[in-house]
Amino acid sequence: MLSVNEKIGRRPLTLRVAVVGSGPAGSSAAETLAKAGIETYLFERKLDNAKPCGGAIPLCMVSEFDLPQNIIDRRVRKMKMISPSNREVDINLEKEEEYIGMCRREVLDGYLRDRAAKLGANLINATVHKLDIPANSTDPYTIHYVEHTEGSVQGIAKTLKVDVIVGADGANSRIAKEMDAGDYNYAIAFQERIRLPQDRMIYYEDLAEMYVGDDVSPDFYAWVFPKYDHVAVGTGTMHVNKASIKQLQAGIRARAARKLAGGKIIKVEAHPIPEHPRPRRVVGRIALVGDAAGYVTKSSGEGIYFAAKSGRMCAETIVEMSNAGSRIPTEADLKVYIKRWDRKYGLTYKVLDLLQTVFYRSDATREAFVEMCDDIDVQRLTFDSYLYKTVVPANPFTQLKITAKTIGSLLRGNALAP
Repeated sequence: MLSVNEKIGRRPLTLRVAVVGSGPAGSSAAETLAKAGIETYLFERKLDNAKPCGGAIPLCMVSEFDLPQNIIDRRVRKMKMISPSNREVDINLEKEEEYIGMCRREVLDGYLRDRAAKLGANLINATVHKLDIPANSTDPYTIHYVEHTEGSVQGIAKTLKVDVIVGADGANSRIAKEMDAGDYNYAIAFQERIRLPQDRMIYYEDLAEMYVGDDVSPDFYAWVFPKYDHVAVGTGTMHVNKASIKQLQAGIRARAARKLAGGKIIKVEAHPIPEHPRPRRVVGRIALVGDAAGYVTKSSGEGIYFAAKSGRMCAETIVEMSNAGSRIPTEADLKVYIKRWDRKYGLTYKVLDLLQTVFYRSDATREAFVEMCDDIDVQRLTFDSYLYKTVVPANPFTQLKITAKTIGSLLRGNALAP
């Protein structure tokens, strides 16, 4: 049984890092490690995998991660919020240069993965199924995996010894299980890709829609997001049984029926989405990033930017704490990444968790939420936070106005009742 180290045929660097999973989190981690000269192995089970999600990325991600325009299908500058009673609130970006990028995950993920490989990460098409965890802080981990690229349907069993592992393998993370990271609650994202007649697709040229209501999701929202030549129509919910999901998807199809008339379903997708961070995100010399760590935000359901950012921050910490690969980092070293992450984004997650608890608990609160979105100051603050990942402090008068608007909307919707 050949190891990857033997297969490559060169002396490994001092530090060897395996990144398991090549979505935005894993590929961003692998790219950062490879650019620093660290011997990096990037595992991906399915190279054509397309995770079902809205595929929206904030403007800051385009520049921060140097994304080319050709991987962005649509530049959305208009958002339509639709309440349970079908009240519509239009939200438009004011500045010409601002937009929300809409991507197909297979395109975005493929680009980031290929870039990491070109920069020196060793891409391995394989399924990781077991780890041998060392008894001390210096011996290597042994990764057991099945490689899928050498002709066998079953694949070829191989092993690889590494010093550090980054788990970026999603909500059903094998690495999280192997390191006993603990469980978390998860939601299900269900999505249909629907190709519309050209005259109807024009409507969604630069427009995305979000629907709220018990009929489309009892605890989240449903969406119609434009992509290259189709729209993604989906819902997210903690109600994970198939009957409930089918009923909710029928709800969004019914609410948007007029706009989707004549459309043809070209793909159906479903995937678990974490609801909060795992109890343990670093154990030994193993660190979790992206969905494996539980970094999807409440309320907005955003995960792509935070996945990529967590992968990069984790890798930067590994590079720093290992002196660019000249020493093996400790568990305490890797936990510096967690401290930095929580310090930078912890409040964001708490605020969005609170917003979801307040505004998504009934149709009355959802009506109040959509009403509040009609306020221009609320829109500006929300978009600044989303597009740039920095909350621009409002002046005291504006802050007071937003607070009053929020309370007034809740009272009018009888949403403050227990």
